[in-house]
Amino acid sequence: MTGMEWPLEIALVVLLVATLCQAIRLERALGVLKRDRASLEALVAGFNASTHQAESGIQRLRAAADGAGRQIESQLAKSVSLKDDLSFLTERGDRLADRLDALVRSARPLAQERSATAPEARSPKVGGQAERDLLQALRMAR
Repeated sequence: MTGMEWPLEIALVVLLVATLCQAIRLERALGVLKRDRASLEALVAGFNASTHQAESGIQRLRAAADGAGRQIESQLAKSVSLKDDLSFLTERGDRLADRLDALVRSARPLAQERSATAPEARSPKVGGQAERDLLQALRMAR
């Protein structure tokens, strides 16, 4: 070997050792990257599963909301019908109360005249139940 070959071979060995160290370091970095990639894939798979679960939950929630909306709509329709019926009955009751009040007011002077002219005839014979009820209401109104 010549004197010139030894320094070249030493330089080559040093470069080979440096390359070997660099390759080992690169292999470790690739191992870490593969591990991180596996955990990243697991994370993405978990995220996809969570997304599908959330979509399924949203669909169930929409279905429940639609059902509740239909039920509320049905109850609202029934309540409007009942409100109309109650309004009609209230108006009818008001008209009957006004008629009864007018009858009581018009019968009061007649009842006072009868009691003044014939005190012994307090309970005259009356034909119908309605007349008896009216007379009883008049007696209570005094």
